[in-house]
Amino acid sequence: MSVKIADIFYKAFQKRDFKTMQSLYAPEATFSDAAFQNLNGKEVRAMWQMLLTNAKDGFALDYHVLQETDTKATIMWVATYTFSKTNRKVVNKIKAEWVIENGLIKNHIDTFNFHTWAKQALGTIGLLLGWTSFLKNKVRTEARKNLSNFIQKNNL
Repeated sequence: MSVKIADIFYKAFQKRDFKTMQSLYAPEATFSDAAFQNLNGKEVRAMWQMLLTNAKDGFALDYHVLQETDTKATIMWVATYTFSKTNRKVVNKIKAEWVIENGLIKNHIDTFNFHTWAKQALGTIGLLLGWTSFLKNKVRTEARKNLSNFIQKNNL
C-alpha cells in the first residue's frame, strides 16, 4: 500500500500538485525536517502549498522508494530548485521516512545534510556557518515565520 502512496505523493510533487499531496496526510499528521520542525497536519499541508506555489521554473524532483510496508515507507528523493531568497541553485538529497496509518501519512520526517544545503542556498555564509546551530536556528525561525504569514495571508 505505501509504495502506492509514495508514488502518488511524489508524482504529484513533480507536477507541483499540492492538493493531491495534502490529501495523503492524516488529519493529525506531523512533519519535521531541518528547516520546518514539528509541524502539525494543518501546517504541513500549508507548507507544501507555500513551497510549490512559490517554486520557480527549473524545479525538478526525482525519487526512489527504498522500502515499503503497509505501515512505513522510506524514500530517497532529490529536489533541484532555485532558492528564492538568494536566487542560487540547490540540489538537495533527502531521505523521507513515513509512518502510514489507515492509508494516510501520519508522520513524515525528512533528513538531509544541512551544511551541504546551506552552502548551495546561502553561498559563503552557508559554507562558513552551515554547521552551526546559530544558522540552523535562524533558518528555522525564518521558515516558521514565512509559513505563519502564508497561512494567515491565505486564510488556511
